[in-house]
Parts: sequence; structure tokens; C-alpha cells
Amino acid sequence: MKAGMNTITLEQIRVDRETLRQRWYREGYFTDQTFTQRLIDGSRRHADVPLIFANADGALETTVGAVQCEAMQLAGALQARGLAAGDAVVIQMPTTRETLVLYQAALLIGAVIVPVIAAYGSAELGFILNQSRARALMLPDRWRNIDFTARLSQTAMPPSLEHVIVLGTTAPAGAVTYEQLKRDERAFTASHISADSVCALIYTSGTSGVPKGVKHTHNTLLIDWQCPLYAPRGAFLNVWPAGHVGGLYYLLRPVLLGVPQVFMDQWNAGLALQLIERYRVTDCGGTPFFLMSLLAAHEAAGGSAPLPTYFAMGGASVTPEHVKLAEAHGMRSCRGYGMSEQPTVTWAPYDAPLEKRAATDGCATPHNEVRLVDETGVDVPQGSEGEIVVRGPEQFIGYTDESLDVESFLPGGWFKSGDLGRIDADGYVVVTGRKKDLIIRGGENISAREIEDLMMQMPGVVEVAVVGAPDMAYGERVCAFVVLHDATAELCLSAVRAHFQSAGVAKQKTPERLECVADLPRNAAGKVLKRELRERLQLPTTR
Repeated sequence: MKAGMNTITLEQIRVDRETLRQRWYREGYFTDQTFTQRLIDGSRRHADVPLIFANADGALETTVGAVQCEAMQLAGALQARGLAAGDAVVIQMPTTRETLVLYQAALLIGAVIVPVIAAYGSAELGFILNQSRARALMLPDRWRNIDFTARLSQTAMPPSLEHVIVLGTTAPAGAVTYEQLKRDERAFTASHISADSVCALIYTSGTSGVPKGVKHTHNTLLIDWQCPLYAPRGAFLNVWPAGHVGGLYYLLRPVLLGVPQVFMDQWNAGLALQLIERYRVTDCGGTPFFLMSLLAAHEAAGGSAPLPTYFAMGGASVTPEHVKLAEAHGMRSCRGYGMSEQPTVTWAPYDAPLEKRAATDGCATPHNEVRLVDETGVDVPQGSEGEIVVRGPEQFIGYTDESLDVESFLPGGWFKSGDLGRIDADGYVVVTGRKKDLIIRGGENISAREIEDLMMQMPGVVEVAVVGAPDMAYGERVCAFVVLHDATAELCLSAVRAHFQSAGVAKQKTPERLECVADLPRNAAGKVLKRELRERLQLPTTR
């Protein structure tokens, strides 16, 4: 076995984790405070902070204090039904006022919240319910075109599940509605729980297609709100879905930090533009998809409507062109990098030079550490590409399936992100791609991210996603799915070849298949679903 090869065991991972836990206490990152205390204290300090929940039917205006009052009442109702500290509560809800109430109520009693994105069907939901040993499930009866109650009949329910709570008027046999639960007025009693106990189980997509349960404690989540990214900069428009880790963070941000927020239950760029003007939104963020569609709506509306002052990007492939485009429209922009396992690893401050904000994903946030390693776990030379490994007090404490930990950690508590990157001389990180987001052409690895960045430099290109097209001779060839600014415009391979030749990159990196599409398939968080693009591809034809 090569020197430096990862031979870590579960026992060593546990020892490393305990050593780091004690370090985070010594350095003041961890405390004995839990969400119960922080939510109660925050709601008192920020009781009058406005919250707006908007959708195509209108906007509901409320305050942090009003939501917290209902959350306390609901917490008592949950306790009256036998739910207690440590119980897993699965919440598959859109971003609504009731969702925030449910999150807070579950956290107040010390339960483990399990956010689930609305797009997950019966198979994924059944897996999560069973693996988490959920005691309660909360979901709407219907939302948009999804009949959630119909899904229940197709979902494998675990023996542990005792309570189903439905937001709406239609509840299946044995379930209760949210309104019925609210009428069960019982006093809430705070439980004595440790700040090191698990409070959230966040499921993220696995490479095998099976969701991975990411365990976070009160301490690992609460420390992250100290990141400058979440500091108040005026009213914020939240576009992250509630089941996403970003959605969870921004749902709880108003009560913890006192930030006025406008929430959308589903992205609609035209509506977003109206909300920005009506509620004087100065801060926003999301994936490049949200930026590009917002700018398209802005242009369609005549270009006179106000735009946010700040727009942070992350969660998908962000290029320098995206940041520069936001800046050209008067929005101070930057890039950041994180994951469910360690949500805010890097961030480029808004006062950093444009070159750093556009071309890098920022520096490690104050409490995080970042290294780059090779296949054997050894640090790569300065300026070289390597796998990004991270450590810090916001790091999760392991997967629900512990067998996944062994392949995910290096000695010392370093988490292997699976992402590739470089670090410049100033400590700024540039994420260059995924280890597994590669096109293998004739045995040579080609980074999809590198091709996407080059394609985004071409005039008229709004979005691009690069995948490998199956090929009899080479195994795979580079295929680029491209969205153009003008739907009637054309882009040909000869123009792409000329662009790549002028960029001076290796010939084999030039796309050999081009698919111009009206839109790219994506999940609710705006992340492009490359799996669906690969499924579209057949053997390449001459174009």
C-alpha cells in the first residue's frame, strides 16, 4: 500500500472526532447552548423582525415573534403526543410559514429534524423514514402538482412511525391536520439536552443514488451562523427550498440573527423582481440559474426595476462570467463553497477585489481549514490541483450509515469532499470540478468544469453543462448542453472549435457534440441534473 494511503478505521475516526470536539470547546467555538435556548432568546430580541412568505397567490406578512409564539404552542402539542428529545421528525414541506413553525417546534423539544426536499418520491422518502427511524412525518396534502397524501400509500413506512401531520384539509386515516394539532393546547416544557446531541439529519444525494444521512449537532449547526456570509445586510430574498441545507439555514436566520426575510415557496423570476421592489430587498443569493433568470426577467420588464445590492453564488458551477455579469448590473457579487457535511467552507468577502470574487470561491471561513491532497492523502504542491479536504467545528459528526465514514475521512478528522481544486498564493480556493465529474476520453481524464468555464466565455451562452457522450472508439466524447441568450440563435461546433483553439487548450477537451436546449434539468435548488442529460444521449452522430 502506498505511503499516506488512507487506512483509517471507524475507531480512529471516533478518536479524531473526540479530540477535535474538545479542541472546539477550548477555542470557544462550541458552547453548552442548544437550539432551545437560542430560539427562545432570539425570538425575544428579534420579535418585531418582519417575515414575508410569498407565492403566486399572494404574500403573507408576519414577524419572528408571532411565528415563535405558534412554535411554542406546537412544541407543547408535540410533547403531548409523546414526541421527545432525540426523536426523528421528518419534514417534507415547501417553504411556508408553517414549515418554519414546525422546524422551530421540533428543535424546541430537542427532536432531530429531518428536512426532505419536495422532489423526493415514495422510494426516497421511504428510505429516509426507515433509516432515520422516524417517529413523526410532516407534509402537505398537496403542493403545486404533487399529491403528497397519495404518495403515502406507496411509501414503505417504518414500525417506528407513530404520527403523520398534514398541512391542509385532507388527511389520510390515522393522520392529523396541522390545524387539529394547533388546537391541542399544552404547555411546552424545555428538555435538558446536550449541545453535542444530534439535532438535524440532512439527506444528500449519494453517488449510488441512495440518499446519505448527514448528522449535525446543535454545536455544529449553530457555529455556522457566525460566518460573515449570514451577517445582516438588509432584507434578504430566500430562494433555497426548505428541504435543502441552505433552506434550513435561511429559515432559521431571522430568529437567530434578526434579518428581515422574504421567502418564496417556488422560484419565479418575475415574482422575485416584484418582491425585491415591494419589500426593498438588498440581499439575495443562489445558483447561477437564479441569477440568470432574474436578469432575464429584469430585461423583459424594461430594465428599470431595482435589483439587490448583493448577490452571493454557490451550490453549482459558478464561473467568473456570472460574478462579472452580476457586477455589471450593479450587484456586488461573490462566490462561496460548502456542502451538507460542512455547509460554509469558503466565502469571498464582498470587499475582496473583483478578481478574487469572480475567479475564486473565496478563503476558508474563520473557523474552517482547507487542504488539497493527492490520491494517497498527501498534500499536493502549492498551485497544483488536488482533492479538497476540510475540517472545522461546523463539520458533521458522521453519516447515519457509518460504513460511509471510512471512505470519507482521512486521519486527523479531515473530510474528503470529492471535489477538486487549487489554492492560490493568497489562500483563495478555486473549485475546479468533481473527482467523478470527469469525461474519460481514450483513457484520459477531462474535467467537465474546465470545459464549462471555457464555454461560458463564448458570446450568447447563458448556461452550459458538460457530460460524456458514449462512444464506441473512445469510450466517451465531450458533449456540451448549451442554453443561449436568444432562443432563435444558433451555435455551431465550428465556432466552438475556434474558441477552444484560441484559448490554447488541448484538442481533446474541445466539445465534439453540441446540444442547444431551451433549459437544463435541475432540482429545486437549481442544481443541474447531469444524470438526466446523460440519459438523453445516444451514440454521437456527425454534426
